[in-house]
Amino acid sequence: MPTPRDPHPSSSPPAADAGSQRLVRVLVVDNDIVHARTMGEGLARLGYQCVIAGSGSEGAKKIQQEVFDVVVTDLMMNDIGGLEILSRAKAVSAETEVIVVTGHGTVPSAVAAMQQGAFTYLQKPLDLGHLRAAVERASEGIRLKRQNLELNQRLDEKFGFEGVVGSSSQMLTLIERLKRIAPTDATVLIQGETGTGKELVAQAIHQNSPRKHKPFVALNCAALSENILESELFGHVRGAFTDASSDRMGKFEYANGGTLFLDEVGDMPMATQIKLLRVLESSEITRVGSNAPLRVNVRILSATNRNLEDAVAAGGFRSDLYHRFKVVTIAIPTLRERAADIPLLIEHFVRHFARRHNKSIKGMSLAARVKLGAFAWPGNVRQLRNVIESMVVVDCDEMLDLDDLPLELEPAATVPVAGGAAAPIEMQAGLAALVGRPLEEVERIFIGETLKLTGGNREQAAELLGIGERTLYRKIKEFQLS
Repeated sequence: MPTPRDPHPSSSPPAADAGSQRLVRVLVVDNDIVHARTMGEGLARLGYQCVIAGSGSEGAKKIQQEVFDVVVTDLMMNDIGGLEILSRAKAVSAETEVIVVTGHGTVPSAVAAMQQGAFTYLQKPLDLGHLRAAVERASEGIRLKRQNLELNQRLDEKFGFEGVVGSSSQMLTLIERLKRIAPTDATVLIQGETGTGKELVAQAIHQNSPRKHKPFVALNCAALSENILESELFGHVRGAFTDASSDRMGKFEYANGGTLFLDEVGDMPMATQIKLLRVLESSEITRVGSNAPLRVNVRILSATNRNLEDAVAAGGFRSDLYHRFKVVTIAIPTLRERAADIPLLIEHFVRHFARRHNKSIKGMSLAARVKLGAFAWPGNVRQLRNVIESMVVVDCDEMLDLDDLPLELEPAATVPVAGGAAAPIEMQAGLAALVGRPLEEVERIFIGETLKLTGGNREQAAELLGIGERTLYRKIKEFQLS
């Protein structure tokens, strides 16, 4: 069988994917191993990462074992034919492009290949220039798909439900509730301690709502005086007050058609509460210093770390405005309540800040993970986020360890426990809750929590628990732990 001709042996356009910085991987399948190697070498000279299979069965095996962007396969082979290779490649990954090569260039075989999803169809004797051109066209489509996927992932990381990181039962319940709320136009009150991610939740609701193509506008009500807050909310006209040298649009007007997020509404002055209630009832605003009402169409999301029911009872917050805000209520759990999410959050923030600060981070030591897992996190996810960023910035050996931890994570005060060891004071309540419970149940709880702490790494969990891996595997099966 003649080998492919290389009309341009020195040409070398890049095969690296600029979008994801990953080489395009190509599998070449052909019964004629010399022909397969010639095709592979011709593509490898352009920078493609090529794997060679000398039979259909070997090609099918490699498709099951590895991920390929492009498959170049002979149509007629002794065992498994090219159409079967095409079918298996598409079954594993619909994104894989398959180029069929054959010396039996009949119309029916070409039609069958294209109908099953082949990218293109080439005839032997094969010209390497034609093969390279076909692989490059397939690669361009793959690059575009990757870039679109990465763009969507970045949007989701920032604003989508995927950005609300967590796999604990509390967070899964929260995300499911957000998915039901987002498509509606309901007013939402988001409650949670400082640092739990209230604005992130508000952004996720907006990004997954019909208003996502309109503005998302955030305003912190606690940071402004009464007069400035009203101007920020409703705008003002020229001459309304001493510094009003021109007309100014307020947040309601700017967010028209979109979403207005009012943070720390519990600190809003009473006079502003009255005016805001009127806006919510009439969907009209009036700029400060003007008498002309303006219609607005804005969805209101509000947030607070205060107990508004107590504020209403104390006369510091209007009851009617409170009920306007709380058509739907979202309660974000503290990081202490969802400590099982700490390993996942660590991985998320390490990747994020390694990219942001252009640092190469290979991982985090077990000792550092244990330290982070045992900390009380009074500042919640925001504090954890800041700690991880600090660790990434100061790291100098590509491995985050105890020497990279900030001073705020100094050893906590401890109390003695059995065996002379010590436990942090914040763990006392948790340990007390285990007293009097069956030993088997306590063992199950400790093994489950240790697995969560190590992110499911059984080798690390066994090391922490002081037992062998085989013993741990048996306990996992016995207690039906995932």
